[in-house]
Amino acid sequence: MKKYAPILAALALLAAAPVFAADSGSATATSAAPASAKMSHGEIKKIDTSAGKLTIKHGPLENLGMDGMTMVFRVKDPAMLQQVSVGDKIDFVAEQVNGALTVVKMQKSQ
Repeated sequence: MKKYAPILAALALLAAAPVFAADSGSATATSAAPASAKMSHGEIKKIDTSAGKLTIKHGPLENLGMDGMTMVFRVKDPAMLQQVSVGDKIDFVAEQVNGALTVVKMQKSQ
């Protein structure tokens, strides 16, 4: 039986592969969401450059199923922090990135 253990383990992984592939497919669709996701509206309340975070008072985040509130977000690119000031109105897309809510796209509101 020990002789077949590696083969059985490999077969078990192969049998589970379609499940992982389906999960990866949905993750890929989510990762592509910033380009097509509806932008949310918010106001910058605090900028923490050293931590790479923004505090944003925002409306509903439809792509995350969240109601409006004030919360802290990481930013995808630290350069984003230089583009805004406290009090600025913004349109943005946030996503779960490695378990953290992250602003992946942002622009000042007109």
